[in-house]
Amino acid sequence: MMGKDDISILIKDAEEWILPELESVFGSSVSDDITVKAASYSLFAGGKRLRPLMMRLTSKMLVLDETLDEDVKYFAATLEMIHTYSLIHDDLPAMDNDDLRRGKPTCHKVYGEGIATLAGDLLLNTAMERMFKICEDKPGYIFASSSLASNAGLSGMIGGQSIDIASSDKKISVELLTDLQEKKTGALIEAAVVTPYYLSKNMTRAESISDKTAVSLRKLASHIGLAFQIRDDILDVISDSTILGKSTGKDERDSKATFVTLLGLEGAKERLGSELNSIKEILAGFKEQGFDTTDYETLSDYLGDRDR
Repeated sequence: MMGKDDISILIKDAEEWILPELESVFGSSVSDDITVKAASYSLFAGGKRLRPLMMRLTSKMLVLDETLDEDVKYFAATLEMIHTYSLIHDDLPAMDNDDLRRGKPTCHKVYGEGIATLAGDLLLNTAMERMFKICEDKPGYIFASSSLASNAGLSGMIGGQSIDIASSDKKISVELLTDLQEKKTGALIEAAVVTPYYLSKNMTRAESISDKTAVSLRKLASHIGLAFQIRDDILDVISDSTILGKSTGKDERDSKATFVTLLGLEGAKERLGSELNSIKEILAGFKEQGFDTTDYETLSDYLGDRDR
């Protein structure tokens, strides 16, 4: 098992890798715009940059052409923008009504609800503009772009959020909760894990369905997403806001269904263990094919015992 220092190095490297690309998103000509300031506040508020990290890990594991690195970085920053927009909107009073994110006041607490809403909109729209722009020069990236957009939409993150809101104060099954979280949390993780491979192959939608590596990567992402969310649910119960960087106990406060409320704390830990075992099995398959899975194994260990 890898130590905490190993994952810290991977996270730090990913942060240094992605930061210049994120800093280039909004030009100096619009830096004084209040909505740009609000979007930048959340985009650079910290966070572990796990999605860019996973894009990097896939590229390294599959030994993709080094000339792809800049394009992978471009999509990683685009995905991070979409993720950040989702957090801004998720924290709004009409959604989760949260005051703390990444150890700082949430966007709407600093800039007001109207500007925070626009900041989220700006990040999403700019992300889509970026994907259109790169596809003008590299049409082979159309499927990778449309797949990422779908993972952020009704069949992915937004669909999961919709189920989440509709299920508020209702008793739901573990199966529906799993579907909810596979979309709400897992879909953007799928985009992070699979997009570099789609880029490397200039893959079409039809090809992605039967391609064994693409299928295995999507399965890997699914288990990573569930492991991440289950650990999140556990931390909401056992951690505190000073460590976690966001409010704790809010699931109980808002009567939200979680893996802990449905399975109990020990049951949630058992389910987490099952997801981690599935991750290890898939990585073992990649290892048998000659790929170096060391860094993904480090991430898997981190998912099981992270404290924030």
